Amino acid sequence: MSYTLTEFLAHAVAMEQEAADRYLELADMMEAHRNDAVAELFRQMNRFSIMHRDSILEHAKPHALPRLNAWEYRWRSPPEVGGEEGFDYLLEPYNALRYARQNEVRAMKYYRSVAAEAQDEELRRMAGEFAAEEREHAQSLDEWIARTPRPSMTWDEDPESHEPID
Repeated sequence: MSYTLTEFLAHAVAMEQEAADRYLELADMMEAHRNDAVAELFRQMNRFSIMHRDSILEHAKPHALPRLNAWEYRWRSPPEVGGEEGFDYLLEPYNALRYARQNEVRAMKYYRSVAAEAQDEELRRMAGEFAAEEREHAQSLDEWIARTPRPSMTWDEDPESHEPID
């Protein structure tokens, strides 16, 4: 899946914006359920995504980026946007951090794959640089996870995770 430089930058901006939007949505939901520790964690991830988006926009300044329609993106959902498992209002900080880490790792793999397939040297360099940034984010989350207490119960033991029996 080879990109032009401008297509790649448009995808990267969209991915970071989608991640920022998802983290903000998760933070608002956690706050509504008074899960304040996880709400703050997701707000921090929102800020990191916005900072990364803005950094990409700086790289893109000399270029006219295409305005892509939803069906023109080369993914079903952006790699840095996690699944529905982040929407459990009982989510504990440890699992929220793991969720965020999975998002960062998917983004890193996406950027690495773009770099590996790039025909353009500048695109290869930028994608490699963005992959390295995502790797740093995942490493920071690893450190944060190591300092965070594990939940007292596993997801399998969570009574809210099972369908009710009539």
